[in-house]
Amino acid sequence: MATQKVDMWFDPICPFAWITSRWLLEASAVRDLEVTWNIMSLAQLNKDREMDDAHKAAFERSWNAVRLVAAVKEKHGNDAVIALYTALGNRIHLKKEKVSDELLAQAIAEAGLPAELLAEASQEVWNAPMIASHDRAISLVGNDVGTPVVAIGEAAFFGPVISPAPKGEQAGRLWDGLALCLEVPGFYELKRARKGGPDFA
Repeated sequence: MATQKVDMWFDPICPFAWITSRWLLEASAVRDLEVTWNIMSLAQLNKDREMDDAHKAAFERSWNAVRLVAAVKEKHGNDAVIALYTALGNRIHLKKEKVSDELLAQAIAEAGLPAELLAEASQEVWNAPMIASHDRAISLVGNDVGTPVVAIGEAAFFGPVISPAPKGEQAGRLWDGLALCLEVPGFYELKRARKGGPDFA
């Protein structure tokens, strides 16, 4: 079977996108997947919506993180993006740290990237490529979504929202099922109520 080319869009602050990314890494170890990691922004998605103060503050802080990912994608490529995302997610989701310049600097260092990249996080020049990547995801799945978005070619879906991330062959089997769903043009939605918050186990 030929390598399946997969795109995933994420916002570093989204816990469920983080879990989905860990699942895709697991699935890639047992299936022949080539994942391209793309940035999107919950702040951009929700910019015209009412929200509580806690979400406003989190989204405001997230701009530097998404700009940094956009800069790393342009300057250092796909492998650097997943290395940075892993370093960011370990801090944001596992260690429960708030996005800050210190957190970004530590993640840059852990990912083996040049320290001067930190300056790019505050540069609004990266808003345009970040928003273009975000809009690409939205064009595939529509506005009534969040992160993550996963696609094979032009066939895409919001999700999967999973908790915790399946491991090993179970991760591969979940991929097989979702890939089959994407082959059906009229397939739109499966959903059930979540029980509890994100589980990063």
